[in-house]
Amino acid sequence: MPRTLRPGQRSELYVVDVARNEHRLVFSSDEVLFEAPNWLADGTMIVNGNGLLYRVGDGLEEIELGGVPAINNDHVVGPDGRTVYVSAEDGHIYAVPIEGGAGRRVTNDRGAGFHHYLHGVSPDGTTLAYIGLEQVGERRITNVWTIPAAGGADVQVTDDEFADDGSEYGPDGEWIYFNSERAGQAQLFRIKDGTAEQLTADERVNWFPHPAPDGSAIAYVSFPSGTEGHPADIDDVRLRLLTRDGEIRELTSLFGGQGTMNVPSWSPDSSSFAYVTYPL
Repeated sequence: MPRTLRPGQRSELYVVDVARNEHRLVFSSDEVLFEAPNWLADGTMIVNGNGLLYRVGDGLEEIELGGVPAINNDHVVGPDGRTVYVSAEDGHIYAVPIEGGAGRRVTNDRGAGFHHYLHGVSPDGTTLAYIGLEQVGERRITNVWTIPAAGGADVQVTDDEFADDGSEYGPDGEWIYFNSERAGQAQLFRIKDGTAEQLTADERVNWFPHPAPDGSAIAYVSFPSGTEGHPADIDDVRLRLLTRDGEIRELTSLFGGQGTMNVPSWSPDSSSFAYVTYPL
Protein backbone atom coordinates (compact mmCIF):
# COMPACT_ATOMS: atom_id res chain seq x y z
CA MET A 1 0.00 0.00 0.00
CA PRO A 2 1.27 3.54 -0.75
CA ARG A 3 2.55 5.46 2.24
CA THR A 4 0.27 8.16 3.67
CA LEU A 5 0.83 11.17 5.88
CA ARG A 6 0.38 10.88 9.62
CA PRO A 7 -2.04 13.28 11.35
CA GLY A 8 -0.49 16.75 11.36
CA GLN A 9 2.30 15.77 8.95
CA ARG A 10 3.36 17.49 5.70
CA SER A 11 5.51 16.63 2.70
CA GLU A 12 7.90 19.49 1.89
CA LEU A 13 10.00 19.62 -1.28
CA TYR A 14 13.24 21.61 -1.05
CA VAL A 15 16.02 22.51 -3.45
CA VAL A 16 19.48 23.25 -2.03
CA ASP A 17 22.01 25.42 -3.81
CA VAL A 18 25.14 23.39 -3.14
CA ALA A 19 27.72 26.19 -3.38
CA ARG A 20 25.81 28.49 -1.01
CA ASN A 21 24.09 25.81 1.09
CA GLU A 22 20.85 27.76 0.64
CA HIS A 23 17.66 25.71 0.97
CA ARG A 24 14.51 26.85 -0.84
CA LEU A 25 11.02 25.43 -0.18
CA VAL A 26 9.46 24.62 -3.57
CA PHE A 27 6.22 22.84 -2.72
CA SER A 28 4.36 21.57 0.34
CA SER A 29 1.32 19.32 0.80
CA ASP A 30 -0.64 18.17 3.82
CA GLU A 31 -2.71 15.83 1.61
CA VAL A 32 -0.25 13.75 -0.45
CA LEU A 33 2.80 11.95 0.89
CA PHE A 34 5.08 12.48 -2.08
CA GLU A 35 8.59 11.08 -2.37
CA ALA A 36 11.82 10.78 -4.34
CA PRO A 37 12.19 14.01 -6.36
CA ASN A 38 14.06 14.08 -9.63
CA TRP A 39 14.29 16.39 -12.64
CA LEU A 40 13.29 16.62 -16.26
CA ALA A 41 15.70 18.29 -18.69
CA ASP A 42 13.69 21.53 -18.64
CA GLY A 43 14.10 21.86 -14.85
CA THR A 44 10.64 20.55 -13.96
CA MET A 45 10.66 18.24 -10.97
CA ILE A 46 8.70 15.01 -10.65
CA VAL A 47 7.74 13.00 -7.56
CA ASN A 48 5.67 9.93 -6.78
CA GLY A 49 2.78 9.55 -4.35
CA ASN A 50 -0.29 7.35 -3.93
CA GLY A 51 1.19 4.89 -6.45
CA LEU A 52 1.24 7.62 -9.13
CA LEU A 53 3.81 9.94 -10.72
CA TYR A 54 3.43 13.74 -10.71
CA ARG A 55 4.95 16.87 -12.21
CA VAL A 56 5.46 19.57 -9.58
CA GLY A 57 4.11 23.01 -10.41
CA ASP A 58 1.58 25.13 -8.55
CA GLY A 59 0.14 21.76 -7.58
CA LEU A 60 0.77 18.12 -8.46
CA GLU A 61 -0.05 17.24 -12.08
CA GLU A 62 -0.49 13.51 -12.66
CA ILE A 63 1.67 11.91 -15.35
CA GLU A 64 -0.17 9.21 -17.27
CA LEU A 65 1.52 5.85 -16.65
CA GLY A 66 0.07 4.11 -19.69
CA GLY A 67 -1.48 1.13 -17.95
CA VAL A 68 1.50 0.47 -15.66
CA PRO A 69 0.55 -0.92 -12.22
CA ALA A 70 0.85 1.30 -9.15
CA ILE A 71 4.47 2.40 -8.69
CA ASN A 72 6.77 2.77 -5.71
CA ASN A 73 9.35 5.52 -5.19
CA ASP A 74 11.99 4.24 -7.63
CA HIS A 75 11.76 6.27 -10.84
CA VAL A 76 14.50 7.59 -13.13
CA VAL A 77 14.34 9.97 -16.09
CA GLY A 78 16.15 8.78 -19.22
CA PRO A 79 18.81 11.11 -20.66
CA ASP A 80 16.65 11.61 -23.76
CA GLY A 81 14.21 13.51 -21.54
CA ARG A 82 11.29 11.69 -23.18
CA THR A 83 11.18 8.50 -21.11
CA VAL A 84 10.76 7.85 -17.41
CA TYR A 85 11.55 4.42 -16.00
CA VAL A 86 9.55 3.30 -12.96
CA SER A 87 9.46 0.37 -10.55
CA ALA A 88 5.94 -0.98 -10.10
CA GLU A 89 4.40 -2.82 -7.19
CA ASP A 90 4.20 -5.98 -9.32
CA GLY A 91 8.01 -6.21 -8.99
CA HIS A 92 8.88 -5.10 -12.54
CA ILE A 93 10.43 -2.04 -14.19
CA TYR A 94 8.54 -0.19 -16.93
CA ALA A 95 9.38 2.51 -19.48
CA VAL A 96 6.76 5.25 -19.77
CA PRO A 97 6.68 8.09 -22.34
CA ILE A 98 6.79 11.32 -20.33
CA GLU A 99 4.18 12.93 -22.59
CA GLY A 100 1.82 9.96 -22.35
CA GLY A 101 1.35 6.67 -24.12
CA ALA A 102 1.45 2.97 -23.36
CA GLY A 103 3.95 1.78 -20.78
CA ARG A 104 6.44 -0.95 -21.77
CA ARG A 105 7.71 -3.62 -19.38
CA VAL A 106 11.52 -3.79 -19.43
CA THR A 107 12.34 -6.58 -16.98
CA ASN A 108 12.18 -10.35 -17.28
CA ASP A 109 10.36 -12.91 -15.16
CA ARG A 110 12.87 -14.33 -12.68
CA GLY A 111 10.41 -16.15 -10.41
CA ALA A 112 7.68 -15.10 -8.02
CA GLY A 113 10.13 -14.25 -5.22
CA PHE A 114 12.23 -11.83 -7.31
CA HIS A 115 11.57 -8.05 -7.38
CA HIS A 116 13.30 -5.33 -9.42
CA TYR A 117 13.95 -1.94 -7.79
CA LEU A 118 15.23 0.65 -10.25
CA HIS A 119 17.80 3.25 -9.21
CA GLY A 120 19.86 4.39 -12.19
CA VAL A 121 20.24 4.76 -15.94
CA SER A 122 23.57 4.95 -17.76
CA PRO A 123 24.53 8.37 -19.20
CA ASP A 124 24.01 7.09 -22.74
CA GLY A 125 20.54 5.79 -21.85
CA THR A 126 21.23 2.22 -22.92
CA THR A 127 21.34 0.41 -19.55
CA LEU A 128 19.40 0.45 -16.29
CA ALA A 129 20.92 -0.35 -12.89
CA TYR A 130 18.58 -1.97 -10.39
CA ILE A 131 18.52 -3.87 -7.14
CA GLY A 132 17.28 -7.42 -7.48
CA LEU A 133 15.56 -8.64 -4.32
CA GLU A 134 15.22 -12.38 -3.99
CA GLN A 135 13.17 -13.95 -1.21
CA VAL A 136 14.78 -17.24 -0.20
CA GLY A 137 12.82 -18.71 2.69
CA GLU A 138 13.09 -16.13 5.48
CA ARG A 139 16.07 -14.38 3.87
CA ARG A 140 15.88 -11.30 1.65
CA ILE A 141 18.93 -11.22 -0.63
CA THR A 142 19.65 -7.99 -2.54
CA ASN A 143 22.25 -7.57 -5.27
CA VAL A 144 23.15 -5.04 -7.95
CA TRP A 145 22.00 -5.95 -11.48
CA THR A 146 21.81 -4.24 -14.87
CA ILE A 147 19.53 -4.70 -17.88
CA PRO A 148 19.35 -3.03 -21.31
CA ALA A 149 16.80 -0.21 -21.28
CA ALA A 150 15.32 -1.65 -24.45
CA GLY A 151 14.93 -5.04 -22.76
CA GLY A 152 17.21 -8.03 -22.89
CA ALA A 153 19.41 -10.18 -20.70
CA ASP A 154 20.06 -9.26 -17.06
CA VAL A 155 23.65 -9.00 -15.81
CA GLN A 156 24.40 -9.63 -12.13
CA VAL A 157 27.00 -7.14 -10.86
CA THR A 158 27.29 -8.28 -7.22
CA ASP A 159 26.73 -11.82 -6.03
CA ASP A 160 26.75 -12.11 -2.25
CA GLU A 161 24.43 -12.04 0.76
CA PHE A 162 25.32 -8.53 1.92
CA ALA A 163 22.45 -6.03 1.84
CA ASP A 164 23.04 -3.81 -1.22
CA ASP A 165 20.84 -0.94 -2.41
CA GLY A 166 20.72 2.32 -4.34
CA SER A 167 22.66 1.25 -7.45
CA GLU A 168 23.28 4.27 -9.68
CA TYR A 169 25.62 5.05 -12.56
CA GLY A 170 28.32 7.68 -12.25
CA PRO A 171 28.70 10.30 -14.98
CA ASP A 172 31.44 8.32 -16.73
CA GLY A 173 29.07 5.37 -17.23
CA GLU A 174 31.72 2.95 -15.94
CA TRP A 175 31.29 2.92 -12.16
CA ILE A 176 28.06 1.94 -10.42
CA TYR A 177 27.60 3.56 -7.00
CA PHE A 178 25.62 1.82 -4.27
CA ASN A 179 25.32 1.35 -0.52
CA SER A 180 26.11 -1.95 1.15
CA GLU A 181 26.44 -3.60 4.54
CA ARG A 182 29.54 -5.54 3.45
CA ALA A 183 31.62 -3.41 5.84
CA GLY A 184 29.14 -3.69 8.73
CA GLN A 185 26.39 -1.08 8.80
CA ALA A 186 25.58 0.54 5.45
CA GLN A 187 28.35 2.58 3.80
CA LEU A 188 28.86 3.92 0.28
CA PHE A 189 30.70 1.93 -2.39
CA ARG A 190 31.27 1.90 -6.11
CA ILE A 191 32.00 -1.05 -8.39
CA LYS A 192 33.55 -1.57 -11.84
CA ASP A 193 34.59 -4.81 -13.53
CA GLY A 194 33.78 -6.77 -10.38
CA THR A 195 36.00 -4.66 -8.10
CA ALA A 196 34.28 -2.68 -5.31
CA GLU A 197 35.78 0.40 -3.62
CA GLN A 198 34.55 1.73 -0.27
CA LEU A 199 33.85 5.48 -0.27
CA THR A 200 32.71 6.19 3.30
CA ALA A 201 33.66 4.65 6.64
CA ASP A 202 32.16 6.40 9.64
CA GLU A 203 29.75 5.86 12.52
CA ARG A 204 26.70 6.88 10.49
CA VAL A 205 24.50 4.61 8.32
CA ASN A 206 24.95 5.95 4.78
CA TRP A 207 22.50 5.34 1.92
CA PHE A 208 21.64 6.27 -1.66
CA PRO A 209 24.76 7.78 -3.26
CA HIS A 210 23.82 10.22 -6.02
CA PRO A 211 26.81 11.38 -8.12
CA ALA A 212 26.47 14.87 -9.59
CA PRO A 213 26.23 14.94 -13.40
CA ASP A 214 29.58 16.77 -13.57
CA GLY A 215 31.28 14.36 -11.15
CA SER A 216 32.03 17.10 -8.60
CA ALA A 217 30.39 15.43 -5.58
CA ILE A 218 28.13 12.65 -4.33
CA ALA A 219 24.98 13.58 -2.41
CA TYR A 220 23.69 10.98 0.04
CA VAL A 221 21.40 10.33 3.00
CA SER A 222 22.98 9.59 6.38
CA PHE A 223 21.04 7.92 9.23
CA PRO A 224 22.00 7.69 12.92
CA SER A 225 24.32 4.85 13.88
CA GLY A 226 22.49 1.57 14.39
CA THR A 227 19.61 2.37 12.02
CA GLU A 228 18.37 -0.73 10.21
CA GLY A 229 17.40 -0.26 6.57
CA HIS A 230 16.21 3.16 5.42
CA PRO A 231 13.09 3.79 7.54
CA ALA A 232 10.65 6.68 7.35
CA ASP A 233 10.08 9.40 9.94
CA ILE A 234 13.50 9.38 11.58
CA ASP A 235 14.93 12.38 13.40
CA ASP A 236 18.50 13.50 12.67
CA VAL A 237 18.59 12.28 9.08
CA ARG A 238 21.43 14.22 7.48
CA LEU A 239 22.06 15.20 3.90
CA ARG A 240 25.75 15.10 3.08
CA LEU A 241 28.11 15.71 0.17
CA LEU A 242 31.19 13.64 -0.51
CA THR A 243 33.39 15.88 -2.64
CA ARG A 244 35.81 14.79 -5.31
CA ASP A 245 38.76 15.31 -2.91
CA GLY A 246 37.17 13.15 -0.20
CA GLU A 247 35.79 15.92 2.02
CA ILE A 248 32.40 15.28 3.67
CA ARG A 249 30.17 18.38 3.85
CA GLU A 250 27.14 18.46 6.13
CA LEU A 251 24.25 20.32 4.44
CA THR A 252 21.28 19.87 6.75
CA SER A 253 19.58 17.66 9.32
CA LEU A 254 15.90 16.81 8.87
CA PHE A 255 12.96 14.59 9.84
CA GLY A 256 12.50 11.99 7.13
CA GLY A 257 14.47 9.14 5.59
CA GLN A 258 12.46 6.90 3.29
CA GLY A 259 11.37 9.06 0.34
CA THR A 260 13.71 11.94 1.16
CA MET A 261 16.20 11.31 -1.66
CA ASN A 262 15.83 7.76 -3.00
CA VAL A 263 16.53 8.52 -6.67
CA PRO A 264 18.89 10.76 -8.73
CA SER A 265 17.90 14.24 -7.58
CA TRP A 266 20.59 16.58 -8.97
CA SER A 267 19.65 19.44 -11.26
CA PRO A 268 20.99 18.96 -14.81
CA ASP A 269 23.68 21.65 -14.25
CA SER A 270 24.92 20.06 -10.97
CA SER A 271 24.33 23.29 -9.03
CA SER A 272 21.48 21.98 -6.86
CA PHE A 273 19.67 18.88 -5.73
CA ALA A 274 16.17 18.26 -4.41
CA TYR A 275 14.96 16.45 -1.31
CA VAL A 276 11.80 15.94 0.76
CA THR A 277 11.20 16.37 4.49
CA TYR A 278 8.17 15.14 6.44
CA PRO A 279 7.73 17.42 9.46
CA LEU A 280 5.02 16.80 12.05
